[in-house]
Amino acid sequence: MGHMEHFGAGWVSPVLAYAMACVGAALGLRCTMRALEASGRSRRNWLLTASLAIGTGIWTMHFIAMLGFSVVGSPIRYDVLGTVASLLVAVLVVGVGVFMVGYGRDRNRSLVLGGLGTGLGVAAMHYLGMAAVKLHGRVTYNPVLVTLSVIIAVVAATAALWAALNVTAARGVWIASLVMGLAVSSMHYTGMTAVQIHLTAGRAALSGASAMKFIFPLAVGLGSFLFLTAAFVALSPTAREREASAAVTNPHPRSELPTA
Repeated sequence: MGHMEHFGAGWVSPVLAYAMACVGAALGLRCTMRALEASGRSRRNWLLTASLAIGTGIWTMHFIAMLGFSVVGSPIRYDVLGTVASLLVAVLVVGVGVFMVGYGRDRNRSLVLGGLGTGLGVAAMHYLGMAAVKLHGRVTYNPVLVTLSVIIAVVAATAALWAALNVTAARGVWIASLVMGLAVSSMHYTGMTAVQIHLTAGRAALSGASAMKFIFPLAVGLGSFLFLTAAFVALSPTAREREASAAVTNPHPRSELPTA
């Protein structure tokens, strides 16, 4: 059985990975809250942005953490199509959960289904991303730890959505994003603990791209997208802020004068 190293890049990769998960979660939850204040096309667009932010955040977290992953006795390569597919699946499955929250009539039911969808999106992204890993050997999983990792993702995603929707103060989103970031990181390392690698004697060249040539540039690009979008969302006023600004600008609306 191959010996694995999860922190080959030191503590930089797990800390940066956690930060990216938190940024994606904060942006996605903020957009979800904006969506609930909007209607029509605006609501749909906010929910699409939320899905993209959370899905991109968890993908970036996973693969930044994977920069520290290595196996003694084998190089590691990544299947390009499989890696990109894991990103698309993350956005799609998380989107199902987010839209359930955005359009559900029963808040509690929507919260449970939304947390389930978001959590399963995190898990689906992780294991599809792992399926794209190529090495000289065979990868198997401990089913108990796999199940535990999925439960962690679903429970914590539900808790994060609940906090974002029920804590009215601005700190609610930040608390929820820290919870969500912790959930994604915990799920990742629990899932990685479930991995068992059985090396083979083959030393043929592996197909696929190396982490530094493919994963790192893509993660940097997606991370930049998250930060720029987060800045835009943070600077754009909410409906309540616009109403408050209008009230300050015109505190005494002119009433019509009675006619003689």
